[in-house]
Amino acid sequence: MPTTANTGRMVKIEILRQDTQNSEGYWEKFSIPYRHGMNVISALMEIQKNPVTEDGKQTSPVAWDMNCLEEVCGACSMVINGRPRQSCSALIDQLTEPVKLEPMKTFPVVRDLQVDRSRMFNALKKVKAWVPIDGTYDLGEGPRMPERKRQWAYELSKCMTCGVCMEACPNVSEKASFIGPAPLSQVRLFNTHPTGAMNKDERLEAIMGDGGLANCGNSQNCVQACPKGIPLTTSIASLNRAATVQMFKNFFGSDHMVD
Repeated sequence: MPTTANTGRMVKIEILRQDTQNSEGYWEKFSIPYRHGMNVISALMEIQKNPVTEDGKQTSPVAWDMNCLEEVCGACSMVINGRPRQSCSALIDQLTEPVKLEPMKTFPVVRDLQVDRSRMFNALKKVKAWVPIDGTYDLGEGPRMPERKRQWAYELSKCMTCGVCMEACPNVSEKASFIGPAPLSQVRLFNTHPTGAMNKDERLEAIMGDGGLANCGNSQNCVQACPKGIPLTTSIASLNRAATVQMFKNFFGSDHMVD
């Protein structure tokens, strides 16, 4: 049986740090005792216990976000060895050393590996990524969905707003208005929901303007990076068709168009 005891092996970690939102970034190197099965989060916690660099310099504890530790919440996203991913599921044994940790560049850095993902959450507000009910009375059971549709809708619902797809997308940056693949996929999810479809036209209108579908360059980096394997590019292709239909509705008037 493998043991979690220290084997004498030391793990090399290099972290791109940033003290404040507006300060310059700088690299610090750490060397920590190896434990069997450790992930990037446990490595960061080891540094937090004893924040001393590889050359013996006392430093401040590294800041990062985490929550569920089982790849569900999406909070611990960072760039690991040049690839955006979840640090809770990134095992040290599967990484090349030195392990290089950087904050995602798509979002503003708060401190060290912490980033502000408000951009993505604001995009979800823009497309109304929810089923609107006012809660003033009991609506009873919702309409049933065909099993085939329910199965692929479940795949879209796996999104945990981790931001990895937006970090991987070359069309998402602080200088671009593109809302990104995750919010677009949520439009497809809620537009095909029997109750959510009540606001279908409104959601489509939100992604037909600046920052919407037209800004997608179809690089397909998002679908390769998504830790949940969500078919993001399939959703975008479906939305392009729906947006075309909506455009004709707008031009000719919805009374003359059939879904």
